[in-house]
This record gives sequence, structure tokens and C-alpha cells, in this order.
Amino acid sequence: MRKQELYEQDLTAVSWRKSTKSGGDGACVEVAELPGGAVALRDSKNPGRGALRFTADEWAAFRDGVRDGEFG
Repeated sequence: MRKQELYEQDLTAVSWRKSTKSGGDGACVEVAELPGGAVALRDSKNPGRGALRFTADEWAAFRDGVRDGEFG
């Protein structure tokens, strides 16, 4: 799926979830799965601000980078 198509999708009916490792302070991100393995990501404290959207390849690269310690 192309990036533009991701941003054209309506996210009002998607299911958002938080990580099970999220703390209770409300400072979390929420993730929603989109068609084709794409992902939307939003701030749980400010969900109306909008969501970032990642293609399946972008999300896999980010996830792998976190697992490999590239961030932090």
C-alpha cells in the first residue's frame, strides 16, 4: 500500500491498543493494524491530534531497529 493511501484511510472504526508494558501514567502510544500489514500510531493522551501511519515495510524496519537497540 502506498503512503498516500494510508493517509486517505478513515481510522474512526479501527481498534486501538496499548502495549501491555505501558505504565499507568497515561503517557502511552496506541497502535492500530491497517490493511496490508500497515500500522497507525497515535498519542493516547491526545488521540484527536492525528495518527502517524507506516507501511508494513516501514513498521518492520522500526520494530527491528528497536529490538536491535538502535534507538535509546
